[in-house]
Amino acid sequence: MFSFFSKKKEHTESPGTLSIATDIHSHILPGLDDGSPDIETSLQLVKGIYNLGIRKSIATPHVISDMFRNTPETINAALKKLQEACVTAGIDIELSAAAEYMLDDYFVRLLATNKSQLLKIHDNIILTEQSYASPTGNLNEIAFELAKQGFRPIMAHPERYYYYHNDYENFFTLKDMGFLLQVNFLSLIGYYGPGATKAAKFLFKENLVDLVGTDMHHLKHLALLQKKENQQIWQEYLQGKTYNDFSNVL
Repeated sequence: MFSFFSKKKEHTESPGTLSIATDIHSHILPGLDDGSPDIETSLQLVKGIYNLGIRKSIATPHVISDMFRNTPETINAALKKLQEACVTAGIDIELSAAAEYMLDDYFVRLLATNKSQLLKIHDNIILTEQSYASPTGNLNEIAFELAKQGFRPIMAHPERYYYYHNDYENFFTLKDMGFLLQVNFLSLIGYYGPGATKAAKFLFKENLVDLVGTDMHHLKHLALLQKKENQQIWQEYLQGKTYNDFSNVL
C-alpha cells in the first residue's frame, strides 16, 4: 500500500459525523475505473469526506480481468496525482491506495504467479469482491489459497450479493472461510434496494460486520453521505463501536 501525508491544512467547517476516521473502501482516484473520472471530481470527493470527519482514506480501484486491469503502477500514479492536488488545495488528509480485487480467473493467476504485486489494505489484508451476477464457483479454493499464501481477505459488501438474500447462512460460511466482512454505509439507507438493506441489518444484528466503508464512486454518493438523517441511521447501527481499526480484527 502506497501512503503519503499531506502537509498543508485547510480551514474548513468542523468535521461531521460519519463514525469512522478511516475509509477503507472508495473509488476516488481519477480515471481508473467506474469511480471518479478526473482530478477535479476526486478533489471534491476528498474534500467532502474530510468535512465528514475522515482523516485517512484508502482508495481501492477495481481490478477486474475483462474491465479494469489496474496495476500498482497505474494505481500509484493516480494516487500521486491526487496527493499532490490535495497538498495544493490545502486538504490535510492521509491518502493511500490498495485495490478491490474481483475473485476471477485473473486474480487467481495473480495470486499464483505475482502475489507480491497485490496491493494490501493493511499488512496482509486485501480487499476482494464477487460478481453481482453469480457467486464465485471456486470460492472455497481461492479462500484456501489466500490463507496458504498468508493473506487475510476482506469480502466487500456481502449484503449486495442478491444470491445470498434467500439464505443468510452464506454470511456465516464466508466468515468460516476466513473472510472479514465489510458493509457499505449506503446499504443501510436503501440505496442498493431493500434486499441489500435487510441483509446489511442482519449482518449488524448478528455481529458479523468487521469493517465499514463508503464505497464512494461519485458526487451522488457523497451527497447521501452528507445527509444528517442518513448519518443518524448509521449511528444507530454502529452503536459506538470502533470500526476500521485493524487491531480489532486481526
